[in-house]
Amino acid sequence: MRGIQITQYVKGPEELKISNLPDPVPKPNEYLVRIHATACNFFDLLQIRGIYQHQPKIPWISGSEFSGVVVNAPTSLPGGKKPKYKKGDRVFGAAQGGYATLICIGEERLRPIPDGWDFFDAAGLFVTMPTSYAGLVTRAGIKSGDYVLVHAAAGGVGLAAVQIAKAFGATVIATAGNKHKLEVAKSFGADYGVDYRANDWTDQVKAITPNKRGVDIVYDPVGLISQSMKCIAWNGRLLVIGFAGGELEKMGTNRILLKNVSVVGLHWGAYSIHEPETIEEVWDGIFKLVAEGKIRGTNFTDEEFVGLERVPAALKALGERGTWGKVVVKVPQEGASKI
Repeated sequence: MRGIQITQYVKGPEELKISNLPDPVPKPNEYLVRIHATACNFFDLLQIRGIYQHQPKIPWISGSEFSGVVVNAPTSLPGGKKPKYKKGDRVFGAAQGGYATLICIGEERLRPIPDGWDFFDAAGLFVTMPTSYAGLVTRAGIKSGDYVLVHAAAGGVGLAAVQIAKAFGATVIATAGNKHKLEVAKSFGADYGVDYRANDWTDQVKAITPNKRGVDIVYDPVGLISQSMKCIAWNGRLLVIGFAGGELEKMGTNRILLKNVSVVGLHWGAYSIHEPETIEEVWDGIFKLVAEGKIRGTNFTDEEFVGLERVPAALKALGERGTWGKVVVKVPQEGASKI
């Protein structure tokens, strides 16, 4: 196979190289999948530099999210269970080694590509969509009529959150750092757009809500919880998704008390350890929205990235924040159908 193997940490994605490697051999309980598209994530940039919280032992294949076709199904599953997928099935998922043409993966890390979706759009589903669904639905209890403020609304989780909030009947106020990204957020359903660089952005947000009462839910993957306290409504829910802004916030708990609000965290990756039954509930909800036509792919389309050789450029664009949505690289292969 071909893949981006890390034999030593690099300073940046431009140092990544494509190698010809032995085909991976799946364990009896694993699938072998031929990758047709692979998605880029910020944690990939950290991992190749050796500064991510989860570092595989060198050498390892970089990348994680992907979509593709099952080459071989498991020969042995616990309890005599039959494999859910068979050879030729179209799947998406995430495991260490997404920047390659082949990957070995357990069944719990795979999902079927929805009808009508192609490999390109499906490659960006596995991380962002359940993060946003679990945050808004499972943790924040979104309901029809809510006003929802989505920060970094043109990002991968942001565009997922915009669509899910609209599907549940909410009014969505999107924030982003430039006009183009605000237009992207609106094209995915956001009702209003606010530039978070403006000094009075919290006042602008409040002015949109009925009687300037503030928003019911704040969806924050950036690190703007403290500032967002200025425009949250009584009984509001502030949802902590991540810290893309780079700084960990500190906030006086008296403000939480005075506004009668809840600050709620989401660690989606830990559900497999602490609450695995919720994972299926979340995916059932997502696939229901997909079937109803309320969710579509959120992939960046201003520029096309084709071939593993384009992964460094795609990661560079992601790291420089010049993209929106999910950045996905198409992976055509000799002897396999192209996207």
